[in-house]
Amino acid sequence: MHTIAFKMKLKPGFKEEYRKRHDAIWPELTALLRNSGVYDYSIFLDEETDILFAVQKQKSGQSSQDLGTTEVVKRWWAYMADIMDTNTDNSPVSIPLTPVFHMD
Repeated sequence: MHTIAFKMKLKPGFKEEYRKRHDAIWPELTALLRNSGVYDYSIFLDEETDILFAVQKQKSGQSSQDLGTTEVVKRWWAYMADIMDTNTDNSPVSIPLTPVFHMD
């Protein structure tokens, strides 16, 4: 099992829209994540900076960040592109975070 964390940037004023879209996350996207070994996935928002902080556990060593070639992920990225900072392919600008402390 691996745990990874990364950050993304929400455009100002889109907190409620981001929450709404994730409350209705597509079943095919959650199935893809689960089938790829991603579980216990949480995203937090720093409301002062609009920085999204994501943490996920992986059974296979494959993260959600590795699924960008799949059709459902490409559609999700396009769906979210208007409310997040994105790359030219609509993928969210995602910056890996380095673990510096862990306590069980």
